[in-house]
Amino acid sequence: MISAKLLQLVVDASNDGIVVAEQEGDDNILIYANPAFEALTGYSSDDILYQDCRFLQADNRDQEGLQAIREALKNGKPCRQVLRNFRKDGSLFWNELSITPIYNESDSLTYFIGIQKNVTEQVQAQERIKQLETEVAHLKAQLADTPFPPKR
Repeated sequence: MISAKLLQLVVDASNDGIVVAEQEGDDNILIYANPAFEALTGYSSDDILYQDCRFLQADNRDQEGLQAIREALKNGKPCRQVLRNFRKDGSLFWNELSITPIYNESDSLTYFIGIQKNVTEQVQAQERIKQLETEVAHLKAQLADTPFPPKR
């Protein structure tokens, strides 16, 4: 079995943000955040412990992925969604959030583990590809409508 000290070293060394939350009513209160989470978000553990993670969305709480997360949390199921989040300085980042419920020996839901991965570059690249595809389609339509002079 892995020792608690080794497990702590592994979690602290992770490149991805890792948080642990426990349910308190309708909230999932953060009780642990690793150094990568602090680096990703700009929030120190002292800033965020004993709060619900919703603060990362600021006023952007109507995102499609949030409904899937709410359902998964309500049903004690794992899920993975990409969300627009905001750092402490207000800058936007795209967060692939993976949430896994943890049950105790009595099969009672006790914690959720959240893993945050910064996917900003990937999302921006996908958005750029969509933009370029739209431009190409527009140019193709223009070319199709443009009469070419006959060849001699």
